[in-house]
Parts: sequence; C-alpha cells; structure tokens
Amino acid sequence: MPFYSDGVDEKEISREKEKARRLRRTNWWYIRLQKGECYYCGRRVGRENLTMDHVVPLIRGGKSSKGNVVAACKECNNNKKYLLPLEWEAYLKDLAERPL
Repeated sequence: MPFYSDGVDEKEISREKEKARRLRRTNWWYIRLQKGECYYCGRRVGRENLTMDHVVPLIRGGKSSKGNVVAACKECNNNKKYLLPLEWEAYLKDLAERPL
C-alpha cells in the first residue's frame, strides 16, 4: 500500500474522502455555502463556484472534519493544492493586496 510523503496511506485518504462526501450533504455545509464567499480571498463568487477545501490537506494528514474544511473559490483551491496555509502565505498576502 503506497504512502505519501507525509506517511499517509491511500486507505486513510479514501476514508477521509468518503467522510468529505458525507459532510457535503449536511446542513452545516449548506450553510457555509450560502454566503457564496471564499474563506481565503473573501471574494463573493456564488455558492455554485465554491469547493470544499481541506485546510490541512488529506495528503498531509488532514481530516475531513468541520474544523478542517472550508468553502473556497476554485481559484484559491487550485492554487493552494497540497500546501499548508503557512506555506502559501505569500499567495495569501498577494490576495489581500488585490482589489476585490
């Protein structure tokens, strides 16, 4: 069974992805999407343009829990990829300096 660089195995990631699918079907997640606002950049992009992002990525040992998932725009989610927030601090700083 393959392990990722942070020692997380594929079975664990599969379990967490299934948890994320269940979490997406909850009222809690629906409420998070209602604002239509990205957790990272703060832009209002509409609920249909938000994705679930794991703040600590699954591949880095993160879990699919309410404390670790946020609604993020596709641009932020794609740019963040597998990085921890501290690792993409420069990107977040650049976002803060851009006009909304």
